[in-house]
Amino acid sequence: MKENRIRILYIDDEVHNLNAFKASFRRSYEIYTANSAQEGKQLLKSIDVHIIIADQKMPVSTGVEFFNEIKDTLPDPMRILLTGYTDVEDIIDAINKGHIFSYIKKPWDEHELHRTIQNAYEIYATRKQLKEKIVELEKINDELNRFIYSTSHDLRSPLMSVLGIINLSRLDNSVTDPNGYLNMIEVCIQKLDGFIQKIIEYYRNSRLDVEYEKINFDHLLNECISQFKHQNTAIEFQVTVDQPVDFKGDTFRISVILNNLISNAVKYQKPDEVHPKVNMAVKVEPHKATLLISDNGIGILSEHLNNIFKMFFRSKNNNKPGSGIGLYIVKEALNKIGGTINVESKYGEGTQFEISIPNRNDFDS
Repeated sequence: MKENRIRILYIDDEVHNLNAFKASFRRSYEIYTANSAQEGKQLLKSIDVHIIIADQKMPVSTGVEFFNEIKDTLPDPMRILLTGYTDVEDIIDAINKGHIFSYIKKPWDEHELHRTIQNAYEIYATRKQLKEKIVELEKINDELNRFIYSTSHDLRSPLMSVLGIINLSRLDNSVTDPNGYLNMIEVCIQKLDGFIQKIIEYYRNSRLDVEYEKINFDHLLNECISQFKHQNTAIEFQVTVDQPVDFKGDTFRISVILNNLISNAVKYQKPDEVHPKVNMAVKVEPHKATLLISDNGIGILSEHLNNIFKMFFRSKNNNKPGSGIGLYIVKEALNKIGGTINVESKYGEGTQFEISIPNRNDFDS
């Protein structure tokens, strides 16, 4: 496909050289040409090329001068110089000044130039992958530092509460209701367990490879719901699954997504709601699955909607405890499997999340 071809800009002041180059390589590469360094600069404002080939001997600006001028603003494209130089020192000086990958003596040999282009692109692609990995590692490192700082505080808080309750019970010699203290300890331990579970989800999502297998959404949804029914027995869970075709996806990450969203739907119900509900609907198509999870809970303030998927963001419109990473993990898990998520919410009325996940069944080997 055209967008996957190597893109080359060739600059030469002699038109017959431009035509010869295009005739020789247009079937193998996506070719752009310019008859001066100035025209080449203008072209580079509108096109993104992988390799730039320039003739050294041009009026106004030589090939080396051109490369030297663009090396800071366009550091990524590989540079190849066409030259008639025979003096080795001049060639070395030219390569050093313009950060030139290679030079080809004129008249150029088609096979030699083709090999040089291929070698240049391999280095270009490797450098690009390396830059992407560096950016990814910097992001992970930054998140990890923030994660360690925040979770160390969140983990310490319930532990200190437990110690405080234990010390209080020791001082209170007239304890007539030991279950009261035990209940408080249980709440703290549950909170601690919730934080630890989020840490495990965060770690596994960032480290584990994506694995695809067949998923029965009716079974998976009911399995997820069973973990939360005891938290609020008044909630009515409604499940609708339309799965006429097989679906293949990452069970672990889809479970993490569902568990976090269902947990929020249960946790953020209105305390005075007479008929609390959590509705889940799944529609499976050959190329994707669409999941809707909605509730009639407290909702989310409109000014908070753009921030809810950020790490450690906690809404100030409720007093419910939370780790601040549940929805962040949802977004990161969806990124891993190529999914998307949208949210609609009205404060005081409820929230709906719409998720789209690619169906990998077509790629089943």
